[in-house]
Amino acid sequence: MEKFIRFIAGGQNNFIHFLRIAIFVVMAWIGGLKAFKYEADGIVPLVANSPFMSFFYKDANKQIVNDEGKTVKAYTLHKNLEGKIVEKNIKWHEANRTYIFSYGLGTVIVIIGLLVLLGIWFPKLGFVGGLLTFGMAFVTLSFLITTPEVYVPNLGGDFPTPEFGFPYLSVGGRLVLKDIIMMSGGLIVASDNAKKILKRFYA
Repeated sequence: MEKFIRFIAGGQNNFIHFLRIAIFVVMAWIGGLKAFKYEADGIVPLVANSPFMSFFYKDANKQIVNDEGKTVKAYTLHKNLEGKIVEKNIKWHEANRTYIFSYGLGTVIVIIGLLVLLGIWFPKLGFVGGLLTFGMAFVTLSFLITTPEVYVPNLGGDFPTPEFGFPYLSVGGRLVLKDIIMMSGGLIVASDNAKKILKRFYA
């Protein structure tokens, strides 16, 4: 048991490298998926409700009346379920700049992942990548405040729904919450690279 504990204790540097690789895999995979319409459609509620990002969309704040006579944001009537393509929704998203924004966001995410990975060999790049990872995670976590869809809605049913709204996270909300791990990971790799920068250039 002692040998195992010593092994874990002595592996910190390698584990931080593993963290860099893990961040890169997540960033490259998710960033790459932003080139596909289903992923671009899926982030619309997050972007449209965000004070940091909604200006990228043409109709983020456009209000319309739905079939029930309620005033809602336009995007809510143009959601594409994953695995289902509705042509009129695709055209709305094209006009909304949904896909152009997603391509740009995906590119940025992949670049951040690459910077973190390159931190294994180039501390300055890794330092920047770590800070950008922290910043990106911060913006993502803000969706817990700005996006109604991150919480379970009250859709009614055979009897009153007792679990809806805060703190009952939806599937999307649970994925957003996990970014707190990405936030801490960004700070860890940035801190590690900062130590290497100080040692190499300011010793």
